[in-house]
Amino acid sequence: MFLAFNYRIIFFHKNPRSIRFNFYAMSSSSSPKIVAEYAKSGKSSCKKCSEKIDSKSLRLGLKTRDPRGFDSVKWHHFGCFSSLDSVSVSVSETDIEGFYQLTESDQDKLKQMASEGDQSSTKREGDVGTETDKRDTKKLKTHENEEIGQEKKNVTNEKIVAEYAKSGRSSCKKCSEKIESKSLRMGLSSWDSRGFENTKWHHLDCFFPVDADLVSAESIKGFADLKSDDQEKLKKLVAEQDQSCKKSNEDGETELQESDQKSEKISGSPDEAIGSEIAYAVSNVKDDYKGATLQPKWKAFQTIIYLERDDGLHDSKKIAAFDFDGCLAKTSVQRVGANAWSLMYASIPKKLQSLYNDGYKLVIFTNESNIERWKNKRQVAVDSKIGRLDAFIKLVNVPIQVFIACGVSKGQEVDPFRKPQPGMWRVMEQHFNSGIPIDMDQSFYVGDAAGRKDDHSDADKKFAEKIGLKFYLPEEYFDA
Repeated sequence: MFLAFNYRIIFFHKNPRSIRFNFYAMSSSSSPKIVAEYAKSGKSSCKKCSEKIDSKSLRLGLKTRDPRGFDSVKWHHFGCFSSLDSVSVSVSETDIEGFYQLTESDQDKLKQMASEGDQSSTKREGDVGTETDKRDTKKLKTHENEEIGQEKKNVTNEKIVAEYAKSGRSSCKKCSEKIESKSLRMGLSSWDSRGFENTKWHHLDCFFPVDADLVSAESIKGFADLKSDDQEKLKKLVAEQDQSCKKSNEDGETELQESDQKSEKISGSPDEAIGSEIAYAVSNVKDDYKGATLQPKWKAFQTIIYLERDDGLHDSKKIAAFDFDGCLAKTSVQRVGANAWSLMYASIPKKLQSLYNDGYKLVIFTNESNIERWKNKRQVAVDSKIGRLDAFIKLVNVPIQVFIACGVSKGQEVDPFRKPQPGMWRVMEQHFNSGIPIDMDQSFYVGDAAGRKDDHSDADKKFAEKIGLKFYLPEEYFDA
């Protein structure tokens, strides 16, 4: 996804002139994200036309991360959003948050908007040279324009402001409580792209520590206008923040070591594994599992092998999770090989495709201890398991995320990723779902190991119980 921002940069030489650049930035954690949803009420207003957005009507927003740690969304009518000059909409549906929760007709609208935005973006790039040449012929008429241009350039940076609340109508951006009239409030002020200054106010106690450059209390805008006792409060808070930052830097190594120790502790008892934070780092990800080479897109982390990202996979708050052997595929411990399997139920492809179209993310959590046990034939075990999973995904023709637990639990030594332990789920939840909170009421898990008379174990049932997921047997879900 590309978002286009226009900046006007003014140079002064012998012949003053104005040159405009189109700046294109790849979408990242600091770039706005496009959100689509149906308005929950009629209270929101369009940021372009200022008119109310009707309840249950389609609205589009630009979501950004506020420096104070929360998401801010600027909502627009569909028509107003698609005509924004500041946004070049060249996106696929997977880039738009909430796309899969929309009706099919509204999804088609967004696809058309994306297509038109892409063409518009291409045209603008081709016209940059022509527009620049035209603007090069224009001259600044007065020195006043120079000062205005410089002022706007300067105010784009975030500033800290202190003042006494003029009324009791403002609310704190952290705790959402009202800020009393005439009480000291702190703000983060920045220049809005629409041409005005925007300040996000906080209670004094809610404001610190602040994630912004702060040289001294005296550098805060409005500091000189405060009462002497309030000035002293600010000086003290700024000094405390400075000390805290220094201590944080000094203790960085210690904190990293403690984090590593905490992640190692996960492999202790089952109770410790449940709900633990799984420390995941790219540096710990490998292209092989204990010497066994993995197929493209497959990676290894600790005792897990996982499919990095299947083409077309979209993260979601709704998770449809499944066991593999005995649930999705008929397999046998006596047979080895990528083709040594068959579909468990004829309805599986259609069921999975329906879930995907309804906005679910499909995930397979499967144990495979042979990969760990067959030390002399580990490559055979890896190729057999991954080959079956790749073939299954190709057959059902729907993107699926896969986690394979290869470890073995012996006595008191519990592998935190092997079912019934919830480690695989925790890794997916914490590191492979784009930070989207999972809706446990809509999510579920299907598995065959339920502790029945002929079942080999109750691992699947307990896995679901430890996570808090609804549990279904394969015959209940696919053969109903």
